[in-house]
Amino acid sequence: MAFDRAELMRILDLYGRMVAAGQWRDYAMDFGKEAASFSAFKRSAERPQARIEKRPSLRGKQGMWALYGEAGQVLKRGHELAGVLSIIERRLVKIVEG
Repeated sequence: MAFDRAELMRILDLYGRMVAAGQWRDYAMDFGKEAASFSAFKRSAERPQARIEKRPSLRGKQGMWALYGEAGQVLKRGHELAGVLSIIERRLVKIVEG
């Protein structure tokens, strides 16, 4: 399982903006048989601050995209990547404005 080019560009664009805002400093990607995930870290020795997961087997159910928080809790699920990333993008707007 992998991200397609447009998905990866969208995720890396958000990652770059979060790095510029000083929120993230490192990332990791994992590609398994069932899912692909992108994890973003504030510090590389910590748990990821956010993890974006693509799991096509859930496409017909709650959506193949999921955003997990630092404690592993599901923050958002959906059928579209943009909707799932909107939580992080709203946080970014607050950081930049504040």
